Amino acid sequence: MKTVIRFAAIVFFILPFTYTHAQKPLKIFLIGNSTMANKEYGKSNPEKGWGQVFPLYFKDNVVIENHARNGRSTKSFIDQGLWDTVINRLSSGDYLFIEFGHNDSKKEDPARYADPYGAYKTNLERFISEARKKGGIPVLLTPINRRKFDSTGAFVDTHGDYPKVVREISAAMNVPLLDLHKKSQDLLVLLGPEKSKKLYMYAEPGEFARFPEGKEDDTHFSGTGAFKVCDMVVEEMQVHLQELLPYLKDEK
Repeated sequence: MKTVIRFAAIVFFILPFTYTHAQKPLKIFLIGNSTMANKEYGKSNPEKGWGQVFPLYFKDNVVIENHARNGRSTKSFIDQGLWDTVINRLSSGDYLFIEFGHNDSKKEDPARYADPYGAYKTNLERFISEARKKGGIPVLLTPINRRKFDSTGAFVDTHGDYPKVVREISAAMNVPLLDLHKKSQDLLVLLGPEKSKKLYMYAEPGEFARFPEGKEDDTHFSGTGAFKVCDMVVEEMQVHLQELLPYLKDEK
């Protein structure tokens, strides 16, 4: 009888813990710049960051924490304490998606510039190492291309060595890589100079109250572009992060 009671007590205490542990939601942290960051909602603002719409791709048992901020590089993200906030919140089993490069290349701004084989490489390695110490799972994303074509209609890459560094770190530190640089370049080449405008912040004069004179922005995304980038992320996840696929909503 005592054995039965003891077994019942063990079941009583262990099962709730097991159930709670199983029900822990998947958490994905996003760190990066304005291409990923949340933008102001409203009809007057057509700009969207891809991290803003990313949660719409997942089931209810997934929490997306978007810590990306406009204008940040790996250097300023650390210097301004944004990385401290993220690493203090990161727990074992959480994913960390890392996408920088647009602002690291700005040599004219010492507060943000990070040489690709210097501070940029060091900072990315720091994000990875510190996340792993907390039991987190870092994921590297190459920077998404700006829309740029020359006078002949040929695509022009503006990111230099930054995507290459990300790929090299991925291989050296065995970190999953989502190559948005390659995928966005392929898409831009496919669409060409005119059709690709629909992905970026192009507004006609008077189309939006915020931009009465119109807007031409080849870095930041329209709603269409933000969703298209998320599609690219999911396509890369299907190859490199297959364990996350059950958390995605079923396609309709």
